[in-house]
Amino acid sequence: MIKMEQKKEKLQPKICKTMKKYNAKQFAKDVVAGIIVAIIALPLSIALALASGVGPEQGIYTAIIAGFLISLFGGSRVQIAGPTAAFATIVAGIVAKQGMEGLALATVLAGIFLIVMGILRLGNLIRFIPYTITTGFTAGIAVTILVGQLKDFFGITYQNGEKPIETIEKLEALFANTSTFNMDAFIVGAVCLVILIVWPYLGNVLPKKAGAFISAVPGSLIAVFAGIAMVSGLKMDVNTIGDLYTISNKLPSFTMPVISISTIRSVLPDAATIAVLAAIESLLSCVVADSIIHSKHNSNMELVAQGIGNIGSAMFGGIPATGAIARTAANIKNGGRTPVAGMVHAVVLVLVLVLLMPYAALIPMPTIAAILFMVAYNMCGWRTFAHVVKTSPKSDITVMVLTFALTVIFDLVVAIEFGMILACLLFMKRMSDVTNVEGWTYISDEDDVDAIDLKVVPDNTLVYEISGPLFFGAADKLLSITIDESMNCLILRMRSVNAIDATAVHSIEQLYEKCCKRGITLVLSHVNEQPESVLRKSGLYEKIQEENICVHIDDALQRAANL
Repeated sequence: MIKMEQKKEKLQPKICKTMKKYNAKQFAKDVVAGIIVAIIALPLSIALALASGVGPEQGIYTAIIAGFLISLFGGSRVQIAGPTAAFATIVAGIVAKQGMEGLALATVLAGIFLIVMGILRLGNLIRFIPYTITTGFTAGIAVTILVGQLKDFFGITYQNGEKPIETIEKLEALFANTSTFNMDAFIVGAVCLVILIVWPYLGNVLPKKAGAFISAVPGSLIAVFAGIAMVSGLKMDVNTIGDLYTISNKLPSFTMPVISISTIRSVLPDAATIAVLAAIESLLSCVVADSIIHSKHNSNMELVAQGIGNIGSAMFGGIPATGAIARTAANIKNGGRTPVAGMVHAVVLVLVLVLLMPYAALIPMPTIAAILFMVAYNMCGWRTFAHVVKTSPKSDITVMVLTFALTVIFDLVVAIEFGMILACLLFMKRMSDVTNVEGWTYISDEDDVDAIDLKVVPDNTLVYEISGPLFFGAADKLLSITIDESMNCLILRMRSVNAIDATAVHSIEQLYEKCCKRGITLVLSHVNEQPESVLRKSGLYEKIQEENICVHIDDALQRAANL
């Protein structure tokens, strides 16, 4: 047997490799791509920060600090990082319960988890998160974002100073305050939403030059200008960011999170969720980018970079960050091919923060809501959700729908926990179903005199064929073997058993002891590498004795004949 040794990939930032053949032409492309991505990231960062329950500048801080660090240390050539919609509901919940200090500590802990995951080479383990769970919670997050923005889109005011956190609470508050509906806010939001929907299609309809310009300018930026023009020019009664938040154009400053045992305990589940979600979304973004530019990312280095980026973001007033698929795709589309583009995007946002941030006070809240509606629609993956419902087994559909429902009704932490538990239980059930312990059917010579391929089983010998992995969910099937006291040999044929666990070893040991009491010899046939290693380590290999562990079924039958 030949063992294939997989070469370990070094924990080396991708920029070290790309700089070896870097030139002025690629630098120019990276600068252009970085500027365009920064223009796209500006309204999104502000909108996602507000959806997360923090100030607009926190979104810019995140895109600057995390965006720069993740590009500098990342394992992908083209990854663009910053605040994403996936974290909005988690961050809002942490801020409401723990405040900004609790959020900062949770983000730092999540960063540490990500660095440890990368160092331990756990990048490839993320693929063990079932597709149904990621589909379920992504759709659930989209619904929570949409529900959270209905208040601003319709201009509804909460009369009793309510600040609902959970999605169901927000819906209840909305229905209780429908009488405060603001037509001006709705008109602004509707116009901005139409712009966001129609703008991308104009690039295909208009002449080539105009179409190219439209394709280069994000619809969200046009919606922002349109919203400001409507509210300021027509003097509409609509809340703006400046009405609700204090805008700061100061550069982010270093702040060390307050650390205490009690706070760590309270934010630990949220930190774990942030780490897992950041890992999933970032590596998924890397995979999508690889398929476009025909490259290969270093998943473990990317996890380390995500950890560094999140720690840096938290210590400079930002929120959790991860790789953003849409911004990464925009970077690739505009010529970015090295981490320099992501670093340029961060530098451009610094200039925007210092020079233009005060003007963000003019952006109407319904415009922000419209932008987030589009974010929610783009991330919900309703087509994928519907396809899974139509084509997948009922157990997979159950996992996905349950994860979706728990994300909406409770939160992402509960959804992932229950989703993973249910997925693991269903997986074990499936593995148990495909593991069989079946006795051979015995045919006399008179039944089939011409059968030349049948094995000759010695008298007083039983042969059982085991198929599939022997683990705790299926090990009890060994104990269902019926032993006749007239027999003197029991053969277990294990050629189809590639793996066993401690429970299976215990069951084999119980079967062995049962055989010993009745004077029956237990013989094992074709024990594969992993089962043999486990049996040796447990000491059961020596108990059964080497002469009773045979390489082939013919050897086992010969051993039975000798007995």
